[in-house]
Amino acid sequence: EVVLHYRPHQRDLIKLQKFAEAAVKEFPIRQLPRFTPWFPNDLYRLPLKPKKRPPVISCEEAEELKRLSTPSEYVTGSPDYDCIKNLLEFQSNVKHGQTLIQAQTVHRPVNLENEEPPPNGKEKLKRSWSVSLPGPRLKEKILPLSQELQNNLERLKLHAFYRAKWTIEQSVCNDQNLEDIWIKLNRLIKQNELPSCNATIQRSVGQIWIFCDILYCEYVRNILREKLSLTDKMNLLVHKFGIIFSL
Repeated sequence: EVVLHYRPHQRDLIKLQKFAEAAVKEFPIRQLPRFTPWFPNDLYRLPLKPKKRPPVISCEEAEELKRLSTPSEYVTGSPDYDCIKNLLEFQSNVKHGQTLIQAQTVHRPVNLENEEPPPNGKEKLKRSWSVSLPGPRLKEKILPLSQELQNNLERLKLHAFYRAKWTIEQSVCNDQNLEDIWIKLNRLIKQNELPSCNATIQRSVGQIWIFCDILYCEYVRNILREKLSLTDKMNLLVHKFGIIFSL
């Protein structure tokens, strides 16, 4: 099945058919020549030798690495995804001469149908980032993952270093302003109290997103609850898998 998107002013069916046929043609296969090294292929007389011997891992560690590197079989995509939904140049009500000019003036990932342009012509700041610094060693403070979360990871074939996202909404802020929560969260990240974390505030949707490795997600959630006085449960989301855990 081939889906061809075309602009409203490009309605020549013959050209569109030729374009689609050319896109699905098989690429020519060329036989690659045999590789010939440009240096003496003598492994016993290397000009440079490493100062240290290579590291050695046990059989158990090798099996664990092999298990963690197994690709996931449960990756699913969104059936309703439309790559041209918010592109002005594909809208039928936009004239051909205005397409590129209007497309270049839109930079914000917002709904174009409901969004009004700013009055002064300047783009307002809709979101900000806070990125964690290299964190200290917190192994003695971080407990093993709960059994429920371990079962979910095993079921979805996710390893502990997958990135996950906690979402803070106004409903869990315990009568606090979302901007005040953002300021406190920035302070926690700068003080290296949230390992592997980076965060962003999405002011257009009224949310704060905290990204972290699954290995530290429960520890991060407990710190957020304690330091920011958050209430209710928060959902842990992983890209393409949705909500995998609630705490």
